Amino acid sequence: VNECEEILSGIWNPNQCSPTVDRDLTSTSLTFLVHSKSFSENLIVHYNESPFKCSVCSKSFTQKRYLEQHLRFHSNEKPFKCTECSKSFAYKGGLKVHLRLHSNEKPFKCSVCSNSFTDKSSLIVHLRLHSNEKLFCALCSKSFTHNGGLNVHLRLHSNEKPFKCPVCSKSFTQKSSFKTHLRLHSNEKPSFQCIVCNKSFTQKGSLIVHLRLHSNEKPSFQCTICNKSFTQKSSLNVHLRCLHSNVRPFNCSICSKSFTQKYKLKSHLRVHANLKSFKCTG
Repeated sequence: VNECEEILSGIWNPNQCSPTVDRDLTSTSLTFLVHSKSFSENLIVHYNESPFKCSVCSKSFTQKRYLEQHLRFHSNEKPFKCTECSKSFAYKGGLKVHLRLHSNEKPFKCSVCSNSFTDKSSLIVHLRLHSNEKLFCALCSKSFTHNGGLNVHLRLHSNEKPFKCPVCSKSFTQKSSFKTHLRLHSNEKPSFQCIVCNKSFTQKGSLIVHLRLHSNEKPSFQCTICNKSFTQKSSLNVHLRCLHSNVRPFNCSICSKSFTQKYKLKSHLRVHANLKSFKCTG
């Protein structure tokens, strides 16, 4: 208890109120609730404890409000709506950043090249281009320029799929894949249309790739090892992983065999399940 009070001494003013100490005899941790008029809510300090656990994906949080915010990802609840374009957001901060697109406000400026950004995270990602700083996966050494990309990638290793379809219970590692899947149930028409041939797509990225057919745009992603070129960065990444590296991020949970591509893992799993893709009808 004395140790906890010592830690809290830097943030708690004893003239404002007295801390109440709750000792949970069933736990090795101590929880302090520090009440202060200057605080809008209770400050909760835990020792290696995140008591608020998500019932969907088992992720834990130190405060209840963080759990409540997180649950919006699973429920797809978006209570914060833009009055300009009716786009909705799960968090108030997301709406705040979005509104800057309408006002063209870019308060975060790069000190190197003077580029401006609507949010701080975009500036941080941009600065890594100047410093050549990268985030590396500890399991396969793949590099990323931002935390979001690394976090999504790590789900390939852990097989975590936090985005669950409420209709058919299918799960996804990425929110974008989850949204695309939901269109199958809602019969929503493709929203991205080619202005040349009127072909429609469910994803903006697919439309961008398609437009290269009309513009006769040459492949823009080139392998630095063998000089082979690709129209998509994802294709280049697969090429590098399969031919020029020993990275095998897709692991079999049964025999620990690993693969460079997801479809190869799926084919391999049929061996364990004793499933045959082609059955003899004779």
